[in-house]
Amino acid sequence: MTTPFDEQPPPKHRTGFFGGLRSSFFTGIVVILPIGLTIWLIWTLIGWVDGFVLPLVPETIQPEKYIGINLRGVGVIIFLIFTIIVGWIAKGLIGRSLILWGEGLVNRMPVVRSIYSGAKQIAETVFAQTERSFEKACLIEYPRRGIWAIGFISTNAKGEVSQTAATSSQLMSVFVPTTPNPTSGFLLFFPKDDVIELSMSVEDAAKLVISAGLVYPNPKDPTKPPQP
Repeated sequence: MTTPFDEQPPPKHRTGFFGGLRSSFFTGIVVILPIGLTIWLIWTLIGWVDGFVLPLVPETIQPEKYIGINLRGVGVIIFLIFTIIVGWIAKGLIGRSLILWGEGLVNRMPVVRSIYSGAKQIAETVFAQTERSFEKACLIEYPRRGIWAIGFISTNAKGEVSQTAATSSQLMSVFVPTTPNPTSGFLLFFPKDDVIELSMSVEDAAKLVISAGLVYPNPKDPTKPPQP
């Protein structure tokens, strides 16, 4: 004999036909959405480059005139070939001389000088490979003691910053990213003694920041997918 106070096992939830379809639909969305978005962005970028480059190509050598169709991606190929040629020339003595002469001419123009210097700084920051990548991931106490944040060690502080700050150890420049967009954040300077270096790679730390703490690196085997 049972009473209302006896513990009853929870009823089993059965997934019906439509429930299974719903689950399969959302699983398909998770698979298709990243792939579709990536393809769309690449396709759009290629079209944008074609629309910018092809009008600059003389009509007599337009690929469409010989192929008979508007083949997407031709402008990208032309842009890559042109960029490689310009870079090859710029590495030589004549190319460097021409660049210095052109920059000297631009520096005499008030408005153009500001635009050119800003664009050049952005290009060097984005595409320069030497001394521009983060060295290691780290933990720092920020924004106050007792609260920890993930940061990326850039370099040791140099110049006036290192000489002016009165610290007991070498200052380190640390970039503290924001979630879920790690491209924005704060540049902070910490004494080396206050920076705890992590064993995880910079890529794994970035995944942790982007996922808002939901995806952790696999501590047993780094070659395997991260752990949720």
